[in-house]
Amino acid sequence: MNRAGGDWDRWLAHRLGGIRDQGRWRAHREFDAWGPRGTLRTVDADGSPVDREVLSFASNDYLGLSIHPSVLTGAHEAIDRWGAGAGASRLVTGDRPVHEDLERELAAWKGTDRAVLFPTGFAANLGVLTTLGTTGVAIISDELNHASLIDGSRLAKADVHIAPHGDHAALDELVAKAADQPTMVVIDSVFSMDGDVADLEAVADTCRRAGALLVIDEAHAVLGPDPAPGCFDGVEVIRVGTLSKTLGALGGFAACSDRVADLLVNAARSAIFTTGLSPADAGASLAAVRVLRSAEGAGLRATLRRHVDRLRPGHPSPIVPIVLGSEDDAVAAAGALLERGLLVPAIRPPTVAPGTSRLRVTFSAAHTDDDVARLLDALAEIGALP
Repeated sequence: MNRAGGDWDRWLAHRLGGIRDQGRWRAHREFDAWGPRGTLRTVDADGSPVDREVLSFASNDYLGLSIHPSVLTGAHEAIDRWGAGAGASRLVTGDRPVHEDLERELAAWKGTDRAVLFPTGFAANLGVLTTLGTTGVAIISDELNHASLIDGSRLAKADVHIAPHGDHAALDELVAKAADQPTMVVIDSVFSMDGDVADLEAVADTCRRAGALLVIDEAHAVLGPDPAPGCFDGVEVIRVGTLSKTLGALGGFAACSDRVADLLVNAARSAIFTTGLSPADAGASLAAVRVLRSAEGAGLRATLRRHVDRLRPGHPSPIVPIVLGSEDDAVAAAGALLERGLLVPAIRPPTVAPGTSRLRVTFSAAHTDDDVARLLDALAEIGALP
């Protein structure tokens, strides 16, 4: 074998060995599911596959719209009319009517001039931050922001500053220090590991006073925070969202002003140089937004709110962490729940800080009251009920 090949052999062996030695080895598992119920394939001690019927509390399908009849119909009708794929990037091959219908519906939902579609929520954050975060711009990002916001900031050519989580005094100070630069404040509205929420009014006020642009990732904001009327008056705001969580499909979007939308269409590489959203995902998402904005959607949100309150009353999101501390404790608790037919993931470093490994419970309106009771009983049995 040549020298380069040998070097890569050693590099890969060292990298993979390090992951195993740290006890952080992961592998995909097959989950043949319909909504929160399905068959999970795992591997036993001798490497043989084991199929287990489980109830999942691991999904971000918060309203159960991935299996909603109207959403399924929207996907089927789009496939029947336009086929399985968009064919090429939107600027090359042109939009299907469903793409533009969806963008108008998303803009109306978010109260903005326009919305621009991306293939995923991750791609949306990369596109927004690299397009707006050019040389000479300052990005101020919350330290617990999602990986897509972190990576988008790293890929941008801007000066990046990290704000301590939820510390508004520190945020104000960082914004003030960047007063001689165009400044962009970047924040999750709901943080994906702790399920806590940003004070959008306070952050918007900081941006208003400094003339800063505000980028909010609202991927998990199914239960809020919902900005109060006038919250963003006088602020250039970009509301980034995903079609794959609350809406149950796949894709991302940036809801924004006409000027920002025009810039993204012309400069966002993660939208320009990739195939457009599939007709099926666009059709499903369009139907899902319409369900969400209806009386039925309000009922689904109320069901989700009730489920969350049974585990942690008043918690602001459907993401409920049960922090256990050590990685071993979190993995053992997840294993004990799986033995009881419940899929609840153990989250551990590097996703969360050392010493804060946890169970991450996520609720869905597709869960029944009996499902939630079963979860609570199992958590009590293993000593993990908060």
